[in-house]
Parts: sequence; C-alpha cells; structure tokens
Amino acid sequence: MGGKYRITGDAYPRMRRPRHRRRLVLAGIGAVVALSLAGWGTLQLIDVFTGGDKSVGAADHKRDCPTPKPSAAPAKALPKPAAIKVNVYNATTRSGLAKSAAEELKKRGFTIGEVGNATKAYDKKVPGTGVLLGAPTATNGSFTVLGTQLAGTVQKTDTRKTGEVDLILGTKFKAFSTPQEATAAMTALTKPAPAPSPSC
Repeated sequence: MGGKYRITGDAYPRMRRPRHRRRLVLAGIGAVVALSLAGWGTLQLIDVFTGGDKSVGAADHKRDCPTPKPSAAPAKALPKPAAIKVNVYNATTRSGLAKSAAEELKKRGFTIGEVGNATKAYDKKVPGTGVLLGAPTATNGSFTVLGTQLAGTVQKTDTRKTGEVDLILGTKFKAFSTPQEATAAMTALTKPAPAPSPSC
C-alpha cells in the first residue's frame, strides 16, 4: 500500500448497514401489531358489556317508535229495552209459557205487545231455545239487546215495516239468562273497543 492512504490498526471498514435500523423497523411493526390487538380486544369488551349492535338498534327502534296513547273506538249505540216492543209467542206444547216469559221480559224493562201461541209456520217447529223475528233493521239493534236475555236464539227477518220484534219460544227454552248474565252481556256489547296500538 504505497499510496497516500494507509490502513492502520485492527478495525476494518464494514460494507453493510448498521443493525440498529433493522431493529427499529422490527420494533415499529411489533408496536403496530400490539396496538391492533389491543384495539380489537377493546371492541370485544364493548360488545360484551353493551350487547353489541343489536341492543343499540333496539334502543333506536324504541326511541323512534311513538308511545301509544290510550284511545278507544266509539261505543256501539243500542236501543234501551223500553224502546223495544216484543211480541211473545209459544211454539211448544207447554201451556202458559208465553205469558210467563212476557211477564219476565216486562220486569226487565221491555215493552210487551202480543202474547199467545205461535202461528202454524212455527208451532212445534222451533227445536232450539227460540227465534227472533223482525224487520232487517232489527238485526243491529233490537235482536242484539233481546239476545242478551236468551242465549242460543236464531235470528230471522221478514218484510214488516214496524220496529216490533217477535220472540217465538222453542222446545229447548227453560229460562232466560239471569239479570247478572244479561247485564254482563250488554256491557260487553256497549263497551268501547280498544284502538290498535301502532306497530313500529
């Protein structure tokens, strides 16, 4: 080495990069991975303690759904017993049945018309408790009120123009409903129907 520069000592120059840069890179990657794992674990804990997105959605759903207000449909208007004129006819072989039935209906507030035996069209031809016969307009009024007094009656209409109703007693007639049963049935008919709650 006869040149200008000479190598002295025991140290020789290294031609590769220092190792401390590689260590810095590896340390940075490790830090990123650690932070990612920590973030994922935090999210899992939040889901466990809060119920996840489902509970949040349910809360939002409840918040958006309006609180139903108590409301009811109008009560059905029915005629009073005193406004219903009832003709009582006996279609059975038991004597005096129409008279006793008419007296009981009168006690309950109904207006009594004719009382007697049924016509040939119905005499001994009513196998049930009774038949309610009247004008078509009676189906939504008089029939409904009178039907609370005697369960199992059959409703029929004819061409009459008057508002009176015929009660034709059949072979299965034993007695009217008790006043308590009749009152309960009438209350159920006149009670306002609850309005449907809003669906969300």
